[in-house]
Amino acid sequence: MAKNKSSKKKKKLGKAIAKNRTIPAFVTLKTNRRVSRNPRRRNWRSKKLKIKEK
Repeated sequence: MAKNKSSKKKKKLGKAIAKNRTIPAFVTLKTNRRVSRNPRRRNWRSKKLKIKEK
């Protein structure tokens, strides 16, 4: 991908990176393992982001 991106696109990509993380270990401990994984986890190969390019 090109180095020059619009600030809007950069912000959206940054937010997507932040969302695509595992849940912290303390959450698993605090909920007695009821919450063990992130259901919104996205794989970079299979599911693409819907970012339109102008």
